Amino acid sequence: MAENVLHVEHVTMQFGGVVAVNDLSLDVNEGEIVALIGPNGAGKTTAFNVITGVYAPTNGLVSFRGKPMVENYPRGKMKKQYLGEYPVKYNQVISKTPDQITGLGIARTFQNIRLFKNLTVFDNVLIARHARSKANVFSAAFRLNHREEQENRKKTMELLKMVGLDKEKDEISSSLPYGKQRRLEIARALATEPSLLLLDEPAAGMNPQETDELSAFIRQIKKDFNLTVFVIEHHMDLIMEISDRIYVLDFGKLIAQGTPEEIQNDPNVISAYLGVQEDE
Repeated sequence: MAENVLHVEHVTMQFGGVVAVNDLSLDVNEGEIVALIGPNGAGKTTAFNVITGVYAPTNGLVSFRGKPMVENYPRGKMKKQYLGEYPVKYNQVISKTPDQITGLGIARTFQNIRLFKNLTVFDNVLIARHARSKANVFSAAFRLNHREEQENRKKTMELLKMVGLDKEKDEISSSLPYGKQRRLEIARALATEPSLLLLDEPAAGMNPQETDELSAFIRQIKKDFNLTVFVIEHHMDLIMEISDRIYVLDFGKLIAQGTPEEIQNDPNVISAYLGVQEDE
């Protein structure tokens, strides 16, 4: 049986009177590509933000490889003793920061590309390598740890070759075609050496050819980097092609889960999501 990598248990995220995520539970296991889909405003990115420490949930638990990263049960909600390792405690709050979560082996991309637009392709990835570096960014910038900096530069170049961006290494990132900017953002996430990669709408803004190339790219990096992948996406052709399992949100609530075939034939999903236009 595959190891559980990501466990989300009874997560609720409320902003004032708005419940963006409502009692969400899901699992992602080793080596899977799992998708989270739903209409715009369904709560998908909010769920990612809880998982990656951007938001502390109103209620619930997020654990990575059996150890809690985010936990908050102010309602005194019953929860199981997770793997027998952590005793049940009410009002217990655990909240790791985004950089701590990256250090555990989780990386993400964003719906809106967040590259360093005025830096080269190479430098964008090199900066991400420093997140895994023993030296801090200040010492790396001033070459105070020569051996480690040389290793980071070597690994950066190797990574660019693996993702097909080595020929563009000296180009300013904002000058790249849109599809390659997306690829660079994923490469930058890979530079932190994650075992779990979260992709937030990686095909947003892509034309059909770029989307097809992205589909093949995701499958390839999963294999080459031994990744588990959790993805949010609106492009249903891509999701149905690459996903092992799919979870469906509607107004923050989980309404379905299953294989791509099961999801395609689920009447609740057809009503809530598959029956609406992609650009709505």
